[in-house]
Amino acid sequence: MAQKVAPIKEETFFSEELGEEVSLLMYLPTSFSPLSHHHLLIAQDGGDYFKLGRIARFVEELTEEQTIEDLIVVGIPYKDIQDRRRKYHPDGSQFNSYIRFLAHELIPFLEERFPLLPLGRGRALIGDSLAATVSLMAALHYPHTFGKVIMQSPYVDGKVLEAIDAFSQPSLLSIYHQIGKQETAVKTTDGKIKDFYTINQKLHEQMVHKGFECIYEEFDGDHRWTYWQPLLKDILKKMFAIS
Repeated sequence: MAQKVAPIKEETFFSEELGEEVSLLMYLPTSFSPLSHHHLLIAQDGGDYFKLGRIARFVEELTEEQTIEDLIVVGIPYKDIQDRRRKYHPDGSQFNSYIRFLAHELIPFLEERFPLLPLGRGRALIGDSLAATVSLMAALHYPHTFGKVIMQSPYVDGKVLEAIDAFSQPSLLSIYHQIGKQETAVKTTDGKIKDFYTINQKLHEQMVHKGFECIYEEFDGDHRWTYWQPLLKDILKKMFAIS
């Protein structure tokens, strides 16, 4: 018998920070109750996490097994490659606005609709590649708002390393960090070839030196959903385990 998965709800609202309509994909497991406080997971590359990552199915399975805390997933899909780069890349024209949108607009918007835990550790950000980058940077900017970050093969540059080095409250964040051993020649959206593997090792070493609570894993694979998707269920189990 096929597992029942609740439908993904779609909603839009206007962001003053971004000056545009933002689409949201929202998943509430079938066991959702308005009487219980829920953890929140916000996915950059939201459409990909639902379609390619199968995140709703994994959350449903783990919730049914009572393996993870009550969890709501909200995905934010990108409009196109250019839109993604503007919002997710540290040099993107909307990068800072997007981070402010997450903290100052999206969280209040979701708090009005769902019973969410009021603590930073109850709110997580997830992303792959550039989506992982902006997730990390948002948490570094607002560690009391976002206490958990899940990064699958993040893009890392000097600005990311500088932000980690300058961050003074590593005890506020819990980070899950994955990189593929074959991610040594990744073609980025600007057409360049970059070594993600080596600089992610450097990022991890820097986070350890700073005292971050961090799970770090290297997988046998490269920069594709073929490798990210099978790892996602285990990530959810570790980051949202029932305490």
